[in-house]
Amino acid sequence: MCRGLSGLPTSCLERAKEFKTRLGILLHKPELGHKIGNWSHSTKQRYALEEVLGWKESFDHLLKSKNGMAAFQGFLKTEFSEENLAFWLACEEYKKTRSKTKLVSRANRIFEEYVQNEAPREVNLDHETREVTRNNLTVITPACFEEAQAKTYTLMEKDSYPRFLKSAYYRDLVEQATSHRTGKPTHT
Repeated sequence: MCRGLSGLPTSCLERAKEFKTRLGILLHKPELGHKIGNWSHSTKQRYALEEVLGWKESFDHLLKSKNGMAAFQGFLKTEFSEENLAFWLACEEYKKTRSKTKLVSRANRIFEEYVQNEAPREVNLDHETREVTRNNLTVITPACFEEAQAKTYTLMEKDSYPRFLKSAYYRDLVEQATSHRTGKPTHT
């Protein structure tokens, strides 16, 4: 029977994270077709240079941009960590729910998919935050996931977002936007 991640030695978890990072890097290799996420290099959407450069202003600015969020999501897929953004977006939608019945079913679905131990798309939360969130579900309110969502936001802001800005993925977007603006073809 599967014991889950908590049953594995720390060295195995560190090795798995290293392997995950290496797989993400392979997706950026031009000799492998330069496929990034679901977009190939040639079909990746072109954005305005000002918009792409504007995503560097702040993580919040990136998330407020529909295109910025799509680009960030594409990058997270290359790192196999899109569950953080998916959870954050699910919480944003959850907070907009007005029907008490829908609130309960959505809360349970979000918890089961992202928060509980060994969830299919489990986000990286400490034990205390996970337990606070579990206890919040005893009385369902729009604020049930606030602490977990805030921790996930901070993790993305401090970890994933800086990696996104330094990545070949982001540099490619800037290059494409620059060449689109100047009319020069990009070199692939």
